[in-house]
Amino acid sequence: MSFNRKEQRKRRHLRIRQRIKGTAERPRMAIYVSNKHMYVQFIDDVAMHTIAATSTLKDGVNCNLETAKLIGANAAEAAKAKGISAVVIDRGGFSFHGRIKQIVDAAVENGLIVSVKEKKDNAKEMK
Repeated sequence: MSFNRKEQRKRRHLRIRQRIKGTAERPRMAIYVSNKHMYVQFIDDVAMHTIAATSTLKDGVNCNLETAKLIGANAAEAAKAKGISAVVIDRGGFSFHGRIKQIVDAAVENGLIVSVKEKKDNAKEMK
């Protein structure tokens, strides 16, 4: 079977969504980038509710890397206003480079926590 690019992205997104779930404490930061606009939403999948969102719709700007940095910063500010500090990233089936990466990097620079690293002491347990 051959699928076009749009169908392939949708299939990748479904695979990603099997692993990623947003909660009230740590919502899903869903990113969608089209040719004309960029969208970021913070979603609680348990309650099936969008907590905060931002996009380029009202600005009427170009969809480039500089705009992606602004959207990431705006998304972080919107999340902080709603009391969100940690998120899981849903890249929507897109590759993690270019505009997607700029959005996430700008959000992290403005105070969002993307990955919480847990310390594992496997060496001590094995002795």
